[in-house]
Amino acid sequence: MFLSQRATQAEYLDSPDCSFQETAESYKELARINRLFHFAEPYERYLPDLLGPEKCRSLTMLDLGAGDGSLGKALEEWAASKGWDWSVTNLDSNPHVLQLCPPGKTVAGSVLSVPFPDNSFDVVIANQMTHHLPSEVNVVEHFREARRVSRHCILLSDMHRSSILYSLIWVILHLGRFPKHFREDGLLSVKRGFRAGEWRDLASRAGISEAKVWVHFGARVMLAARKDQA
Repeated sequence: MFLSQRATQAEYLDSPDCSFQETAESYKELARINRLFHFAEPYERYLPDLLGPEKCRSLTMLDLGAGDGSLGKALEEWAASKGWDWSVTNLDSNPHVLQLCPPGKTVAGSVLSVPFPDNSFDVVIANQMTHHLPSEVNVVEHFREARRVSRHCILLSDMHRSSILYSLIWVILHLGRFPKHFREDGLLSVKRGFRAGEWRDLASRAGISEAKVWVHFGARVMLAARKDQA
């Protein structure tokens, strides 16, 4: 059955042969998609529910696989509009991507071995990066590391592997005249995405018994876990 199993083919943007110019151009195209899907909305919606408005007044965050740091910037600006102080540190292992991040708020590192002590950040987030990991073992380690360095909670998001989302992305990418390799990567991202049941199983294997997993508006698989509810 179509999309019943996750694809294992690597995306072009993950290739070591991908140049800095290609990476930068891909992130410009990705910004168009992010604006369309309001990529920061799930974090703006669910973090206040998870933590309560009092804790949300001042938060330190770590964004795993942060790319060009767009999500952190958007969340800091949104929080500031509410009178809150959110400070986001971006972590990524791609040297080209690190050059695109805001200076002074970026750390080179792997989501499988996060270079911070336990409980270093109030919140750890990750957006549309988990599907880039090549194996379930890696996903389990990523979940475990995210929880380890968080103080209060983790909130992770990725593509929901469904024929509806695949069809929607296909239409957007073709009508929007996106570059060929970007279109191919975008559709492959859906094929490499997850179902909610898969994330529940992987969270359990990572020892995150308090994890809550759901599908957000049909497009995203979300995982939230509060450490004080473990």
